[in-house]
Amino acid sequence: RFLFDNLKSKIQNPKWVGLVALALIFALCGAVAEAQQPAGKIPRIAYLATGSGSDPVIALRREAFRQGLRELGYVEGKNINIEYRYAEGIFERLPELAQELVRSKIDILVASSTIVARAARNVTITIPIVMASSGDPIGSGLVASLAQPDGNVTGLYQYSPELFGKRLALLKEVVPKISRFALLNGADGKAAKFEFEDHGKVVAKFLGVQVQYLEVKAPNPDIDGAFRVMAKERIGGLVVSSSSTTSFHRKKIFQLVEKNRIPAIYPEQEWANAGGLMSYGANVTDLHRRAAVYVDKILKGRTPADLPVEQPMKFEFVINLKTAKKIGLTVSQSVLVRADKVIK
Repeated sequence: RFLFDNLKSKIQNPKWVGLVALALIFALCGAVAEAQQPAGKIPRIAYLATGSGSDPVIALRREAFRQGLRELGYVEGKNINIEYRYAEGIFERLPELAQELVRSKIDILVASSTIVARAARNVTITIPIVMASSGDPIGSGLVASLAQPDGNVTGLYQYSPELFGKRLALLKEVVPKISRFALLNGADGKAAKFEFEDHGKVVAKFLGVQVQYLEVKAPNPDIDGAFRVMAKERIGGLVVSSSSTTSFHRKKIFQLVEKNRIPAIYPEQEWANAGGLMSYGANVTDLHRRAAVYVDKILKGRTPADLPVEQPMKFEFVINLKTAKKIGLTVSQSVLVRADKVIK
């Protein structure tokens, strides 16, 4: 009774009222925080890619994602765990790998490309999926709109209907005497096909050139056959699309381009860095770094449905003069000055 009367008298004191209220607020905040993130629970993130974990390009993008997480204060093994899975170019394995990760009760799945995001989306509609880079997320049925994804998928995309036309125009400027070109695309590269159909044909007509569409299909794409067609049709210039199939078979494409001495332009700067003549496209490595921001926001309580899909603001043009010299090609100064990067 004495203790009750003593506490009552203190609570009636204005000074003590404020202290008690403050203590209650701290207690409630602690309870909410504990409810959001159970003590000792470390978030489990999955990173799923179509290619091989030993591929230098995939390794570069994977490291960019990890760097993005580190910049946000995440340390693997301490306050976040990451599971890595690779389809090794066998896209039919993606559903199985996605199912395996879902069964392991991951918190978020990071998809390296459209085909990965689609496979994951077919397996789960509850676990958040972050696209590190994708082609056309709306056309692929992954999101309802860029502003409001309205589902469990969000992230970043590199699609733009003008990309093929821009690449074709740049290549034509470098090889002005050539009038027959080809687009080499993987069957999974639906965005690249849309670029060609919706915008590329108009640009080709404006430039006064012909473009032959050549498509190869995983798991055993007949890339040799595609180049035989190019030789038969006397193709003088090549545009390579951004697709999981073409990316996985990058070395093979390089070998055949060099053998046939065909000037070519590629979708991302990693191709030019590795020996390709030119590239024009988004910095996909940076998109992977940005994917960490989406992971962070979701871990802090946001949902994919209310996180707008992000499009790159800058597309980079890279020229490899070493390769140009190798095939006896001179790149004009008017083209060089527009490049974001020139490899000498």
